[in-house]
Amino acid sequence: MICKTLSITILVILLIVRPLGADPVPADAEAITAAVNGFHDALRRGDPKAAMELLAPDAVILESGVLETRENYEKHHLAEDILFSRTVTITDSILTVHVEGNAAWVLSTNRATGTFDGRQVNSAGAELMVLTNHPGNWRIRAIHWSSHAVKNTK
Repeated sequence: MICKTLSITILVILLIVRPLGADPVPADAEAITAAVNGFHDALRRGDPKAAMELLAPDAVILESGVLETRENYEKHHLAEDILFSRTVTITDSILTVHVEGNAAWVLSTNRATGTFDGRQVNSAGAELMVLTNHPGNWRIRAIHWSSHAVKNTK
């Protein structure tokens, strides 16, 4: 009886999360993830021009309760993100890519470990990127980053 109840519960959850017949991989998923990964790769390479080319002119970045325009991000925060990305080890995992028309959003998580600015870093993060498609070219319109320190359990 417990097995049958568990099976029915799992089926209901799957139907809610992913309706039957839904395409599990959106048609443009490869191009969308390439834009997201390209942004992160540009930061890790120390290439601000390549990173900024992936941001739409009206892009906004939300982090730590602060909203930055594309221009403010480029002038004030981009260099620190590049330094952070080049200094610590970051492991990204894209969880899902959703597409509706010319809009897409990508949910991912990450882990960052190492030393930055004289401080030990051991954090887990979540990222939401919203992109739009300009004929054959996905650009990032919004980024929301959230992270927290991972407590050592020793």
